[in-house]
Amino acid sequence: MDVAVLPFPAFTELYRQYRTRALRIARRIVGDADDAEDVVQDVFTRLALRPPQGLEGRASSGTWLHRVMVNSSINWLRARRRRERLHHEPEESASPEGQAVGAEMQRQFEQALARVSEQQRQVLWLREMRGYSYPEIATLLRIPEGTVKSALHRGRQRAQEELEARGWRR
Repeated sequence: MDVAVLPFPAFTELYRQYRTRALRIARRIVGDADDAEDVVQDVFTRLALRPPQGLEGRASSGTWLHRVMVNSSINWLRARRRRERLHHEPEESASPEGQAVGAEMQRQFEQALARVSEQQRQVLWLREMRGYSYPEIATLLRIPEGTVKSALHRGRQRAQEELEARGWRR
């Protein structure tokens, strides 16, 4: 059975037609209007940078975009959880000593991150802070997916080594 490939609608038309629907989907999943707007902007920015080559005739553009929005919203939630773990702010009731330790940990982490290569830093940021998948990072940075994986591994390893050299242990 031959499957016809539907042409992907022009970006501006796609945005005009589906932005409101995309916002509803993202809002329902992430639970906040501002966060939903961030997810929608992320998705449409990625589409503007690299539109899909074609859609299989099994689904309309709206159905396809719905799936992309759901997946992107879920990825955004995962990234938010990672960010919250990485950027845990000391509670206001924390002792001055606890606040100083937290600030020192943040400073040490930033210094360790500065010691990895630019490519590793970009991959780490896109993966850990923004929640992008390996294929998305490869597309954004225009590098092979295998390079994304190795840069992520080496960047994590190098940052951990730097932290351990400074006396920080897991």
